[in-house]
Amino acid sequence: MTMLLASHFTSLTSKMLSVSTSDHASVVSLNLFVALLCACIVIGHLLEEHRWINESITALLIGLATGVVILLISRGKNSHLLVFSEDLFFIYLLPPIIFNAGFQVKKKQFFRNFVTIMAFGAIGTIISCTVISLGAIHFFKKLDIATFDLGDILAIGAIFAATDSVCTLQVLNQDETPLLYSLVFGEGVVNDATSVVLFNAIQSFDLTHLNHEAAFHFLGNFLYLFLLSTVLGVATGLISAYVIKKLYFGRHSTDREVALMMLMAYLSYMLAELFALSGILTVFFCGIVMSHYTWHNVTESSRVTTKHTFATLSFLAETFIFLYVGMDALDIEKWRFVSDSPGTSVAVSSILMGLVMLGRAAFVFPLSFLSNLSKKNQSEKIDIKQQVVIWWAGLMRGAVSMALAYNKFTRSGHTELRGNAIMITSTITVCLFSTMVFGMLTKPLIRHLMPHQSTTTSMLSDDNTPKSMHMPLLDGEQQDSFVEFSGSHHDVPRPDSLRGFLMRPARTVHHYWRQFDDAFMRPVFGGRGFVPFVPGSPIDRSTHDLSKP
Repeated sequence: MTMLLASHFTSLTSKMLSVSTSDHASVVSLNLFVALLCACIVIGHLLEEHRWINESITALLIGLATGVVILLISRGKNSHLLVFSEDLFFIYLLPPIIFNAGFQVKKKQFFRNFVTIMAFGAIGTIISCTVISLGAIHFFKKLDIATFDLGDILAIGAIFAATDSVCTLQVLNQDETPLLYSLVFGEGVVNDATSVVLFNAIQSFDLTHLNHEAAFHFLGNFLYLFLLSTVLGVATGLISAYVIKKLYFGRHSTDREVALMMLMAYLSYMLAELFALSGILTVFFCGIVMSHYTWHNVTESSRVTTKHTFATLSFLAETFIFLYVGMDALDIEKWRFVSDSPGTSVAVSSILMGLVMLGRAAFVFPLSFLSNLSKKNQSEKIDIKQQVVIWWAGLMRGAVSMALAYNKFTRSGHTELRGNAIMITSTITVCLFSTMVFGMLTKPLIRHLMPHQSTTTSMLSDDNTPKSMHMPLLDGEQQDSFVEFSGSHHDVPRPDSLRGFLMRPARTVHHYWRQFDDAFMRPVFGGRGFVPFVPGSPIDRSTHDLSKP
């Protein structure tokens, strides 16, 4: 009996020691990772004015350098501090990035180009996926890699059709190039959602029995997910606006209304994941609605706090992603399987990069042409220089592609099949190459093709967004008049007329939406101009101070 207790005590002690050692290793890894994040911020600040390198590329380079150091210290056994986790990316890192983008997006530019953005994001993604899949079927047969079935090929198409909307935030400026930013980033958000929906549908569909009925079912499922995800995001944003407007937490504590905004934003994403919808679309439209209604219902101090809090969380998540991608690119386990045939891995990466470029060109230029046909005003059309920038800026592949590739070709971040290892290393190579090369050259390309873009578009900024904390040069009505009538001051149809709708449908819809919003939505859900007056609030105090002689 004594020996049995002793053996149990010895095994329990060894388990506790192993757990303690594991916990200590995790603490060391987290400390090093936080130190690297600080280094990324400091170096990014020092390179702020550099025309070639942005913060995402800085984080990638630091991640690569850290991976090399860890490889040398561990003698080629390991290269990263943390193991890549899809849950970490999709549940914790992606939501604050996408929400902040919707929260600070220039809504007028986004919704004025809504049809074009939807066409690029949804139809364009399907075209790109098709081109990449057909190219993979053609070229992979000639290479000495594992045999992939139809589901694998279509999954590869969905993986590499996913653009990197995170990197777009780094290389484009919505104040300097608002049209390009709204098109490329708006398309990127819809593209990411479409790619994830396509990937999940491919994983769940029985592709051995393809017919017209299955195709229509797939299309119906996609439209259902898209519409329901959007409705869920809008509904969550409206609920938060109504609750904060009615209860007005700022009377007692600004902390509560800030906390409620943050929790409602995250709840929208988690509800979408709970109901198997697109969390990306849901949290993006939740951000737009909350910036239009909820943000104007809180106190002035809470507005400043939420604006900077959401931006900071998004910035840290972006830096974290690029830092880890850089470190994981040197994971020795994946490269060991392709070390005997490096030429094959390079060939696969080159083919996939070429297919990505071809697949994007296959929809950017044709859809831009169709979009221009529906626009009468020359200033609203997408010229060939802008089309080139849109094509170029959307070639970057990032964490979404990597997360989907890990989901398809690994188990718990590890793989033991040569074909799967080739696809993982090729995905890493394409992501690194596209981010480094296309990301570094995007800003110089914009300056070369459109040197006067920032001066001609500065008057079109949307001052009804959380990002715009300055005093507007024009008020809302004046700005609308300036935008609508500055192009041609003769023969301009009224926005509420049938001729106006046929010639300028986006502006006519915007005209009726403004009337509906002012008459019904803002009185119920708040927003600019309908903030409740509460004695003792910052608004009351500021008004009282202004009335003093």
